[in-house]
Amino acid sequence: MLRNSFKGAASAAPFFPTLLDQIPNAIVIFEADSQQLVYVNPAAESALDLSRKSLEGHNFHDLFGDNLQLGEMIHEVKSGQAPAQRQELLLHSLPGSIHQETIPAHVVIALMDDSDLMLMEWFPIDQQLRTERDERVTQQVEANKELMRNLAHEIKNPLGGIRGAAQLLEFELPEKGLREYTQVIIKESDRLQTLVDRLLAPHRKAHVMEYFNVHEALERVRSLVLAEFPKGLKIVRNYDTSLPDILGDREQLIQAVLNIAHNAAQALSVEIEAGVAQIELRTRVARSVTIAKQRYKLALDLDVIDNGPGIPADIRERIFFPLVSGREGGSGLGLTLAQTFVQQHQGSIACDSKPGCTHFHIQIPYRRQEKSE
Repeated sequence: MLRNSFKGAASAAPFFPTLLDQIPNAIVIFEADSQQLVYVNPAAESALDLSRKSLEGHNFHDLFGDNLQLGEMIHEVKSGQAPAQRQELLLHSLPGSIHQETIPAHVVIALMDDSDLMLMEWFPIDQQLRTERDERVTQQVEANKELMRNLAHEIKNPLGGIRGAAQLLEFELPEKGLREYTQVIIKESDRLQTLVDRLLAPHRKAHVMEYFNVHEALERVRSLVLAEFPKGLKIVRNYDTSLPDILGDREQLIQAVLNIAHNAAQALSVEIEAGVAQIELRTRVARSVTIAKQRYKLALDLDVIDNGPGIPADIRERIFFPLVSGREGGSGLGLTLAQTFVQQHQGSIACDSKPGCTHFHIQIPYRRQEKSE
């Protein structure tokens, strides 16, 4: 248990993991006098980008530095001026964490009952706004996908009739030179048929759910992309090799990541020419995450990061919409299909892009396979 890892933990500590590990907000508990850390929950580990093991021997001051407002809150609660303090503060991450940044957060400091322990709980103040925005975007994307699927079904039958009529007409034409026009009809019908099939494909094929090693899947993506772009492109592996096998459709995950990585490689044409193009494939484990209002103990964090020019600002908010593409000649379906495949695994996908860095973040929960009756 954690109290055996942190020195000076109080006797109440055995209750912390069972009560607080499930809470989505970040929580740390420390001794009021020495400010020695007693406990951090998984959400705090994730927020600080540090493990419990790495936090051994630290005190509360080490986490956020000389934050005067935070110090005043602790003093007021400790001295009995108030049972708890709530305030919006700027928190600075612990030096040595992966992502050092300043986060505006809502902070609560409280003295725990019948003990000399203090509790701090915090969450980013933009978290709720971001969640609401993501829900709106997801609903809009789903509405567009449903529209496109219905449209594809409506197009499919007439399209087959047009192609069949063109073939029959071709046999009846007296002059071979006129067949050039029927061939145009046939080829364009085939092109549209391919587009319709791609729109309907994710909803036709049955899922093949199995446990597989995500890094083996990523290695296949890496080899496919490098086969097409053998020079000037570097694909960096940044794997957490301790990750357990994940339950899902291996081929769908490969296709989702391949669509993202392939788009990135195509966008890196200038950087490839200069020999500085780079795509990073990164995996980590996330603890106590919420995806689509569902709570999971563990999830896979999978990131695809490139150093390209970034996604054009005018389509940045619509990149997962069907038929939206930032590349001339692109079908605009690659990211739509990637999002569909990820969501079919109860996961989420998001993108942050600016000149010099485009970052796709995929999160898929670890689930158990349901037993068939």
